[in-house]
Amino acid sequence: MPRTVFGPPSLIVCDIDGTLVGDDNLIGRRTREALERAIAAGIIVVPATGRPPRWLAEIIDQLPPLPYAVCANGAVLYDISQDRILHSITLDAATLAWLAGVAHEQLPGCGLAAERAGNSAHDAATAPFVATTDYRHAWLNPDHVELSERDLISQPAVKMLVRCPGMPSAAMAERMRPIVGAVADLTFSTDNGLIELAAPGVSKAAGFQLLAEIANLPTDSVIAFGDMPNDVAMLQWAGRGVAMGDAHPDAKAAADEITTSVEDDGVGRVLARWF
Repeated sequence: MPRTVFGPPSLIVCDIDGTLVGDDNLIGRRTREALERAIAAGIIVVPATGRPPRWLAEIIDQLPPLPYAVCANGAVLYDISQDRILHSITLDAATLAWLAGVAHEQLPGCGLAAERAGNSAHDAATAPFVATTDYRHAWLNPDHVELSERDLISQPAVKMLVRCPGMPSAAMAERMRPIVGAVADLTFSTDNGLIELAAPGVSKAAGFQLLAEIANLPTDSVIAFGDMPNDVAMLQWAGRGVAMGDAHPDAKAAADEITTSVEDDGVGRVLARWF
């Protein structure tokens, strides 16, 4: 049941993968048109995603210009219009080294990768995604740079990724979370053998709260859409949290309502109430 009477939204926050787009990376017609009407009405739309800024263009180019995005599960705040990283929160080298040791102990044979933040979406001075030779990608990653584990953990990163193909992400999290404790926040956005570790307190909700302060965004009537455990805090924080029809059980439990799947334009169906 809804926590309060809600609407219309003053701001729309939307996860990307599994929420705004499916495997084809295309926004459904009904969802796209509802977002276009909302933007035309002056409503700000903010993507909140596990993706880094450099993986946004193929999605946001399908919509009218958007001002900001919350990336890397809240660890990176990005000014889209200026192609500028506004803020990033990182794990230091010592913490990365400790987390790597825990991962190898709890998940033998795992591969490691790290996402680093530069000054823009395509900062040539920073190798954005680095991985060990035994890291097997969960998706196509054309900008992958291979490093030794020693080099991978030598610089701060906005998140460490741990990959065990063939093992459910939830099972990986169950092994790691009790040991990681307060040293890092652990989440996952897919259940195909990938977990992500970030600095304590990092979440899409915390990232958006900080972005709202920096950019003076309205937070009086926020609607948020998501589908996975990395969306839970955001769904709970928003004035109206909406989970997708095929969302992870944790996301559904955190939401005020459940819409249809991304393939059935779940986001657009809800927004059509107002736009």
